[in-house]
Order: sequence, then structure tokens, then C-alpha cells
Amino acid sequence: MHATLPAFEHDGGTTNLRKSAVTRPRRRKSALRRNRTAPMITPRRSIRSYVLRQGRITDAQRRASAELLPRFGIAFSREALDLDRVFGRAAPKILEIGFGMGETTARIAASHPGNDYLGIEVHAPGVGGLLKRVAALGLANVRIIQHDAVEVLETMIPPASLDGVHVFFPDPWPKKRHHKRRLLQAQFVALLVSRIKAGAYVHVATDWEDYATQILEALAAEPLLVNTAAGYAARPESRPQTKFETRGLKLGHRVWDVIFRRH
Repeated sequence: MHATLPAFEHDGGTTNLRKSAVTRPRRRKSALRRNRTAPMITPRRSIRSYVLRQGRITDAQRRASAELLPRFGIAFSREALDLDRVFGRAAPKILEIGFGMGETTARIAASHPGNDYLGIEVHAPGVGGLLKRVAALGLANVRIIQHDAVEVLETMIPPASLDGVHVFFPDPWPKKRHHKRRLLQAQFVALLVSRIKAGAYVHVATDWEDYATQILEALAAEPLLVNTAAGYAARPESRPQTKFETRGLKLGHRVWDVIFRRH
């Protein structure tokens, strides 16, 4: 899963060293002392909800990316997309954040040809994996952006343009000291809500109970959202059960679905 949470740290500074080939220690010290009163340059450092690992990409995934990404991929930009133009038609637009290897995305897109699906993923093996499935199933209603989800939402997705959002099994960051990296927090929820239409839905699924609690609380705290269930929702048929989920359920693990709609 892929996103930047708006928590900032500051560092940096400036030095005004001379251009001469040899800089005398005393002069350098004096220059640094003079700059203590100069304005500090404070670059922004952000906390991301993912770690970009290289991972192992197969030859088939690499080939799929090389051949199909020019057709189904959308380059990151600082300008808002015309989503109907991107897909070549007017149809409901569903955003999926962090589609992993693309198994669920491809199955949903194949089962709902009347919808268009925009998937965001940062990891190259997953992008190649979904493109392989798109080709195998002959899908025309899938597009991919390989970039950070928060930046995509901030700059590329127009307000009130989406009919739904899927966030399936985001990274739970299970250690308490890493909880600040979790994607589904108040500021991100507010950003999501600003990009969906009235009546549109946000569907999140996780297999970590404490994260499920946090997700439920974060969505319930957003005044423009209303829960479609009394707490957690039953898994709808529209969300296919993956092989990993099936394996986990057999081992006694649980999965929590949270589905809200915008007023």
C-alpha cells in the first residue's frame, strides 16, 4: 500500500563557503558563524505508509510492464485528470489504492465491465502482475498509476469525481511505534472524502484487529460519511476472496470489512 502522511520534520541549513580551491579552516569557521543568523532552509520530510522495496520481479512481469504500461499506465503529473477521457467513456470510476499483485483488481474489473477501475501501486512486481492479468482477461476498463497514492489524490484526482474507493489489506504496521505510518488516519480520510461523489462508497478490508478498530473509528469520525452497517460489514460478493485470505481463514484468522458512504 501506497501513501504519504502529512507529518513533517525539519533539518538542514546553509553554508557560504568560498569558491577558492583551498579554504582555510579559520575562514570556514567564520563563514559558518556568520550564517547562524541567516534564514534556515527547512526541506520537508514526509512519513510514508509504505517502504519501497525492490522485490523480485519476474521476466513475465517485466515484459508485461514494458509492453502494456504505455497503453494502460498513466504517468504521474501535477495536473488533474479528465477520467472520462482517460478511459474513453463516461462510466462509474472506482479507485483502488495498493492493489498488490492485482488478483482482486482484475477479478472485480472482469466481473463489472460497466465500471472503470484506476489502480495505484508503487511496487513494480505488482504493476507487472496486474498488467499480466489485464492482458490474459482482455480487460479494457483498468488503468494504473505507479506512484504514491496521497500525491495522486492531491494532484491528479478531481474533487467529487469518484464513485468508490477500495483499500484492501493496507500495510498494518503492527508495531506501535510505526502506527503513525498507517494509511487510514483522519487527514487521509478527509482527502479521500473530498474526491468521492455524494452517494459514493469507501470500502476497506484488513486482517489486523487493532487496525480494523482504528479504521472504523477514523471513518466514523468523518462527518460526511455514514456507516452502511452496525459496525463491521459482511464481506460483499463484490470483493472476491483471495487465495491468501482463504488460507488465513483456514488458519483461524479473521478479516474485517468496513464500508461507508458519503452523504
